[in-house]
Order: sequence, then structure tokens, then C-alpha cells
Amino acid sequence: MAVLTVHPVDHPMLRRKASRVSRVSAGLRTFVDDLFDTMDANRGAGLAATQVGRPWRVIVASVGDERLALVNPEIVRASGAEVADEGCLSLPNWFGPVERATEVTVKGRSVDGASVRRRLRGLLARVVQHEIDHLDGIVFTDRLVDSQRLRFVDPRSPEASRLRAS
Repeated sequence: MAVLTVHPVDHPMLRRKASRVSRVSAGLRTFVDDLFDTMDANRGAGLAATQVGRPWRVIVASVGDERLALVNPEIVRASGAEVADEGCLSLPNWFGPVERATEVTVKGRSVDGASVRRRLRGLLARVVQHEIDHLDGIVFTDRLVDSQRLRFVDPRSPEASRLRAS
């Protein structure tokens, strides 16, 4: 597979609303593999197609042992709320507090084209919300609860390791 270039936060693609995918194809499955490779190479928890320059509603996420790829994802239910630090592969090493639902139900399609409906909790729910925001042209800095708390974290620091794991 391939590691793709992740666009920086000021790239116009990140402010564009992504288009629905009309058909899941072998090419799309290869692209999803590339998204996972790119996410893993950059030590991320999620990645949206728009972050690598594709205007498609496709995301991947990985938390612990769980890996998830969704085509045309939609949040159909959300509950709870929690403020926690988030970062983004398009704004490396910057973190800030964002409020997200603690539980979401998401629907979409798998890379096999099957309908998917999943209830997600905790960090996986947060990551999926973050990635779906990317598909709508929203970056995490738009959702900061306190912009004064956006901060750069040295990637070699213990805090950086903790933030990447959370």
C-alpha cells in the first residue's frame, strides 16, 4: 500500500464539504488501505479522505485493537458530553480542549459495501466525530472550548506520548 501526504490545516481541501461515495469499488478499498497506512505511519487515531486531498466521505479510525473504516458515515444519535484534548494529523503536535459526545451511533457502509450501524463509546466515538467533522469542512480548532488552551507539545515529551494514546 501507500503512505499519502497529509494536507496541513490551512489547505483549502480541509474546508470543503466532501461528496458522498456512490459505489464501493476495488479502487476505494485500496484507498482505504492507504488511509490506514498513512494514519499508522503518522501515529494517528483517525484520518479522513479530505486530509489527503480526496473529496470523498470516507474515514478510518483505530483505537486499541479496534480498526474501523466507514464510507458515507453519519452520526444518527449522540449522547453525553466530555471535554478532552484533541490533536490532528493536519496540525501536528498541537492539542486543545474540545467537547464531544461520549457515545454516538454511526451509520454508513463498510469497504465491502454492506450497511453498517455501530454504537461507539469513549475515544473511538471521539475520533469518529473528529473525522466526520473533517468531511464537513470543520477542523478541531473550530470546536475548541477555550482557544487560549491550544498548545504545541514537543513530540519527544512524555505528554505527547500520553496525548497520542488518549
